[in-house]
Amino acid sequence: MKRILLWVLAFSPWLGQTQEKDDNFSPPTKPFETAVSKANGEIRLDGSLNEPDWEEARVTLDFFRREPRQGGTVKYKTEVRFLYDDKNLYIGAFCKDSVGIEGIRIQDLRRDFSWGENDIFGIALDPQNLKQYAQGFQTTPFGNQRDFQNFNGNNFDNGWNTLWRVRTKRTEKGYTVEMAIPFKSLRYNLPETGNSIELGFTLVRYARRDIEVSSFPAIPQSFTPYRMTYAAKLTDIEAPPPSTNIRIEPYALYQYDETLAGDVLLDKLNEPKVGVDVKWAIDPKTVLDLTVNTDFAQADVDRAVNNLERFNIFFPEQRQFFLENSGIWAGGLQRSIRPFFSRRIGLQGEFNAIPAPIDVGARFTQRTEKSALAGLFVRQRETDNSAGANFGVLRYLKNYGRENNIGLMVTHRLDDSYSELGLESNNNTTITLDGQIRPTSQWDIQYLLSTSIDEATGKTGYAGRIFVGNDSNKYYYGWVTEYTDANYNPRIGFVRQNDVIRHNPGGYYIWRPKKIDWIRRWDPGVFVNYNHDATDPSSFQQASLYIFPVFTWFKDNSFLEVSTTPTWQNINFAFAPLGLEIEQDRYYYTRYLVQYNTDLSKKWSGDMGVNFGDFYNGTRTTINATARFAPIPHATLSLNYEHNNINDVGILEEDLETDLYTANLRLALNPRLQLSTFYQYNSFNEQGRWNIRFSWEYMPLSFIYLVFNDTETNIFDPVQQNSQFISKITLLKQF
Repeated sequence: MKRILLWVLAFSPWLGQTQEKDDNFSPPTKPFETAVSKANGEIRLDGSLNEPDWEEARVTLDFFRREPRQGGTVKYKTEVRFLYDDKNLYIGAFCKDSVGIEGIRIQDLRRDFSWGENDIFGIALDPQNLKQYAQGFQTTPFGNQRDFQNFNGNNFDNGWNTLWRVRTKRTEKGYTVEMAIPFKSLRYNLPETGNSIELGFTLVRYARRDIEVSSFPAIPQSFTPYRMTYAAKLTDIEAPPPSTNIRIEPYALYQYDETLAGDVLLDKLNEPKVGVDVKWAIDPKTVLDLTVNTDFAQADVDRAVNNLERFNIFFPEQRQFFLENSGIWAGGLQRSIRPFFSRRIGLQGEFNAIPAPIDVGARFTQRTEKSALAGLFVRQRETDNSAGANFGVLRYLKNYGRENNIGLMVTHRLDDSYSELGLESNNNTTITLDGQIRPTSQWDIQYLLSTSIDEATGKTGYAGRIFVGNDSNKYYYGWVTEYTDANYNPRIGFVRQNDVIRHNPGGYYIWRPKKIDWIRRWDPGVFVNYNHDATDPSSFQQASLYIFPVFTWFKDNSFLEVSTTPTWQNINFAFAPLGLEIEQDRYYYTRYLVQYNTDLSKKWSGDMGVNFGDFYNGTRTTINATARFAPIPHATLSLNYEHNNINDVGILEEDLETDLYTANLRLALNPRLQLSTFYQYNSFNEQGRWNIRFSWEYMPLSFIYLVFNDTETNIFDPVQQNSQFISKITLLKQF
C-alpha cells in the first residue's frame, strides 16, 4: 500500500498534465460572484415568480452543459434569481421546456427521491465556504423535496433533513421553482465586522427527456455537481446574526403487536410511547443532537435476499437519527470495512437481529474550514433476550491542502452483565486512522487502518484499506486492496469477511460516439477480484474476472449489459448456501449476464436480466424481471420477480428452485400526503411480508404516520404470524 501511495505522489506532476487533455479542467482561481438583493416586499411562496422583487433581481443563466456531452449549447435553458429577507434565502428558477407540461418526466412524489428518472432543479450551498462540504436542496416540477449533505464531492448523506420549503408551477413553457431556505437552517459564519456573508453555491438542472445535465458554474462531467472547489459565491447578503437555534421534535406513538401460532395467541403488546428529539445549533460550527426514548417505526423495512455468496450481506441503515451526518464517520464511503456501522445499535444480539429499545442518544458535530469533530453516545435498553449496552464514537478530521484530509476515530461498546442469560460484561474498542489525498482533481487516494480490541476473546485484530483511482471524462481506472485479519472484530461496525486480503484493480473506457446518435455512452471494461487468506497469504480463497464488453446507455437512457465472470473458488470451510452443502474442493466455472432496462422515466418501464452458467459442480440460472407502471406521478405500481434454478449442486448434487415476488404500490395526493404498500413472498422459507405506511406532512417536517407490518411463515398453512400496527405523530418546532 505504501508503494502505491508513493508511486502516485511521485507521478502527480504527470497526472496534472493529462488533466486538460481529458477535459477535466481545474477549478477557477477566483470564483464567480453573484450579488443578492434584499426583498422590499413580502415573498409569497406559491411557485409564481410574479412579485416586483423577482422582476428586479439579477438573473443567472450561463449554465454549462455536462451531459450528454461536455460543453456546447444548453438546450434546456434555466434562469435563476436570488433574494433574501430577514428570515430566508430565496431561490427562484424558471426551467424552460418548449414542450411544456407534456415534456415533464417524474416517477412519483416521494420525498428524498433518487437522481436519474425525474426532471430536477437544485442548489448546493457551502455556507461556511469549507470547499469540502455542501448542503443540497433539490425539487421536481411537482415540488417533491430532496435534501442531503455531501462530503468531498462524492460521499452523500441522504438521511439529512432540514427545514425549508418549495413550491412549483408547471406551464406551457416549462416550470417554475420557488424555494425558501431559512437562515436558521444554514450554519454560516459572520465576518468580524458587519453582517454581510458569502455563501458558496452550485446549481444543477436535469432535463430527463434528453438526459441533459447542466450546471452553474462549469464543473467537469466526471465529477458530481457538488464538487465545491468549483463553486461560485452569493455575496452582499446582510444575514441576521446567529441566535438561539433549537429544533424540538416530540412524538407520541401507539403500538399494538401480536404473535399467533395458528389460532393460538403466543404474545401480545399493547402500549403507548412518547419521546423527543432535540437539535441545538450552539453556533454556526457546532450542533448538538439529543434523542430520548427513540422510535423508528416509520423507517423503511429491509427487503428479503436469498444469499448464494460466501460474504456477509450489507443492509443499509434506514433510521433517521443514525443517517444524519453519517458521512463524517471513517469508512462511510464503502461496504467492506466499516469500523462504525450504526445498524449494530438497537438490536437484540448481532447484526440485523430483532430491534431493542434505545433509551437515550446524543450526537455532537463541529465543522470548520480546517477540521471537524464529532461524537456519538447511545444507551441501548436491556431486553429479555439481550443485555443493555452503551455505544460511543469519537471522530476528529483534519483538512489540509485543497481537498485533502486525515482523520482519527475511536469506537467503544460496553455490554452490561446479564446473569439470567449467563452474559458477562464486555468491552470492545476500535481505533482507526484514515484519510483522503487528491494530488489533482481527478486522482483520488483513500486509506484506512483500523485495530480492534475485544475483552471477551482477549484478541487484537487489524484491518486496512487503500484505494487509488483516476476518474476522467474518457476513462476510469483504479486499484483497491483490503486487509482484514481473523481477529478483527468491530462489534459496533461491519466487515464483509474476516481473514482475507482482497485486491480489486480494474477500469473502463468511456466512449461517447459522435456519429452514432442512438448510443449515448458505452463503457467497456474489466475488473479483477482476487482474495487470499490474511493469516497465510499463499492460501488462495477466490478470484474472478468481471469482463463487460457491452455496458451501454442508449439515447433515451435505456441500458444494456452483456458480461462474463470467470470464477475460481477454493472452498476449504463449511459452506452451504441456501442449505446446499458444497464439498470442500477447488472449483472453476464461468457465468454470463445479459441485463436490459427500458427508458425508466416513461409511464411503462421494465428491467430484465438473465444470469446463467456453471455454479460450483452444477449449474445455476437466475432471472430478474421488474415491471413499473406510473400513469401519473400520483400513482406508481412496480412488480419484481427473482427466480433461481439450481441443478446438481453440492455434495448431494441437489436441485433447488426459489422464487421471490415483490410488489410496491405508492399513491400520493401531493408530495406531503402519501400511502405506500409493500408485499414480498419468498418461496425458499415460505414467508410473506406486508408493510403498509401512510404519511402526512401536515407542517414542514411534522408528520402523522399509520404503519401496518405483518410477517407470516408458510402462508398456505400458517405456522406463525406476527402482526403490528403503529400510529405515530411528530411535531417539529424551531426556535
